Amino acid sequence: MPSERELTVERSTAHSRRWQILAVLCLSLVLIGLDNLILNLALPKIQTSLGSTGTELQWIVDSYTLAFGGLLLLCGSLADRFGRKRLLLTGLLIFMGFSVAAAFADGSTALIALRAAMGVGAAMIMPATLSIIKDVFPPEEQAKAIGIWAGTAALGVPLGPVVGGLLLEHFWWGSVFLINAPVVVVAFLAGVKLIPESRNEKHPGLDLLGALLSVLGLVALVYGLVEASRNGWTDVVTLGSLGGGVLLLVAFVLWERRTPCPMLMPELFRDSRFGGAAAAITAISFGMYGALFVLTQYLQFVLAYEPLEAGLRLMPIATMIFAAPLSPKLVERVGMKWVVAGGMVLITASMALTAGAGVDSEGRILVSLALFGLGMGLGMPASANAMLAAAPRGQSGAGSAVTDAAMQVGGALGIAVIGSVLSTSYRDGLPALDGLPGPAADAVSDSVGAATTVAGSVGGPQGRALLETARDAFIGGLGDALLAGAGVTAAGVLVALVVLPGARARAAAAEAAAESTVPGAAQARESAGTHGAPL
Repeated sequence: MPSERELTVERSTAHSRRWQILAVLCLSLVLIGLDNLILNLALPKIQTSLGSTGTELQWIVDSYTLAFGGLLLLCGSLADRFGRKRLLLTGLLIFMGFSVAAAFADGSTALIALRAAMGVGAAMIMPATLSIIKDVFPPEEQAKAIGIWAGTAALGVPLGPVVGGLLLEHFWWGSVFLINAPVVVVAFLAGVKLIPESRNEKHPGLDLLGALLSVLGLVALVYGLVEASRNGWTDVVTLGSLGGGVLLLVAFVLWERRTPCPMLMPELFRDSRFGGAAAAITAISFGMYGALFVLTQYLQFVLAYEPLEAGLRLMPIATMIFAAPLSPKLVERVGMKWVVAGGMVLITASMALTAGAGVDSEGRILVSLALFGLGMGLGMPASANAMLAAAPRGQSGAGSAVTDAAMQVGGALGIAVIGSVLSTSYRDGLPALDGLPGPAADAVSDSVGAATTVAGSVGGPQGRALLETARDAFIGGLGDALLAGAGVTAAGVLVALVVLPGARARAAAAEAAAESTVPGAAQARESAGTHGAPL
């Protein structure tokens, strides 16, 4: 903890326009969250227009997330070295350019590549937002600012489906990418005027090998998870990709311990606030991205809603907006452990509730989404603030990048695992399709979206029967997938309870820091009979 003198210096350097700067950073953050959720809603139309397979749909989402999550540590280090404002503005321009190009992609392969390029821009934007918050806000205001930051991130959840629904109802699927352009223009111009430049003048250098190992490891790991839905979990390619990804990530950790200029000090992960919060953010993001990936398909293909109607029915997750500002206050009262664990209990309950959905379970879905939003609003800001507070000031970009990487990697794994379980269970739930030609039967087995298209082309009683069969198989797969996801978030609850510090540990750390700066404080405390705060 910084000394009283250091805190005074940090307070005196608080930026006079910090709240306007926070508004710019939040606008940039909304851009990223809006893009992901609008895309989820557009997947059915993309599949129809481009003829994408179920695996290609997952890669249209995951290529962005992989580039984003894989490059975050490198981009955070670049921000510390060359300037956080500079990286933010560069990322905004890259994001806008490739968004416009993605709107006019003429095939699934091209769209996957352009989405990956958008992920590079997003990887420059997101760590800069948190590190700039740490630079312009004094310590006593950072928790409040991060609560607003997290609440703004939640705006993308209800806004994405509604904005996406409006666009898809009146325009073609490419409009969900073009909407990014005006948002970037506003954020860029405001950022140029308001945000001060900051960097670590004593940065030790860039860890390029570490960045390469982390990117390759994550790509191999998630590739194996995505392809497991097509090749099976015992396939040689699947096992090789998963094993190779794990080995590369282990090599990354070993290298970070030896290199003189690590992307982030390895000792940070021994801090229970930092390591435990990173695990919590990963679990929360796993649940959110995975659940939304399958729920958008459920609303459109099973309940047969148009994109705007489906988007409006995702609105209950906006409860996160109301819960996020309460998270820092609750942490002060009961400790981070209980706030984060409580949030993940709500998320787990939400996913288990959704797993029991059928063809007439709209009310169940609305309630479960509201629970999910409350859980995210409690758990995410508390975890993000803990990680940012634990990171050294000179490595705030890299520390912020780990926070963001945990979110994105958790999301990629959530889509991969939950999507893979859904695909496998859906395919196993279909009866023999002997009455269909080979290509049509393969399409029906691939995804419920393709089955809807085939059923429409067949028409008549046979087409309706085929559609009902596909929907029943999808509902079975949905239940299996979300129960698997609930298992992961339940494990996250246990990790939070075991690893994260409680109120007593927090109070003891504060007392130790105070004693280190005030001579004789320890003796005075002992003579007064003062003890640590209760759990």
